[in-house]
Amino acid sequence: IPSLIPGKGESLCRTSAFWFKYIKESAHVETDFIEMPAKNQMRVTKFFIPEGKGNPDEIEYLIPLEFITRYYVAGTLYDRLKSGKVKPEDLGLNSMPKYGDELDDPYFEVTTKFEKFDRPLTTGECIEIGGMTRMELINIRETLFKVDRRINKHVLKNGLIHVDGKKELAFDAGRDPVLVDTFGTLDEDRFWEKSDYDNGTIKDLSKESVRQYYRSIGYHEKLYEAREKNLPEPDIPPLPPELVKQTSELYMKMYERITGEKW
Repeated sequence: IPSLIPGKGESLCRTSAFWFKYIKESAHVETDFIEMPAKNQMRVTKFFIPEGKGNPDEIEYLIPLEFITRYYVAGTLYDRLKSGKVKPEDLGLNSMPKYGDELDDPYFEVTTKFEKFDRPLTTGECIEIGGMTRMELINIRETLFKVDRRINKHVLKNGLIHVDGKKELAFDAGRDPVLVDTFGTLDEDRFWEKSDYDNGTIKDLSKESVRQYYRSIGYHEKLYEAREKNLPEPDIPPLPPELVKQTSELYMKMYERITGEKW
């Protein structure tokens, strides 16, 4: 997005630092976080970035995949259900769900990280590209579910529903998963207002308003049409000033809602 969102970078950094410390202490999952020398900076452990694929004989490298956990029908999952790319049976359902339905079981999926577009992968592709065994993939899935249980419980106390989220991982010296990059922020995760959801409506508290703006002006459709036809992506138009202001305020407010700390 060509528009600068004031406070966004600081919000992402501070929120991520909060989660790194919280998850390490509460879920006992290792992270790459070392310290925050400034409000918009993090010092982290450096991991080797493989070219193309991971290697099952190597250690301490960034896994070239993105891991997504979903707890409700929303976002691109709903789009793919409507288009038939994902079947209700894939989610353990007998019929087409409505937008916003809570899933009986979490939906775990993996996409590419370094390809031009994020591409959903089969289990076999995950194992091959990630340079891992089937058991390591299962361990990653269960680790992320454990992390999310902590996130879900924490934000629920603050009146939020954690809908879905994306995470990146590395392997440590023992090939155990390590949380890296950022997670639990408005960029990687989706949050809803619980009181609204309980009353039958959905108030999205992530960057969904930005996504919806680009849908409303037709950019989203043009972008995916270009990707389908393997054409150059259209330039992203800037956001209107009022939406920039609203988005900036949301990032700062949600830092406080998620962490319980003052901006």
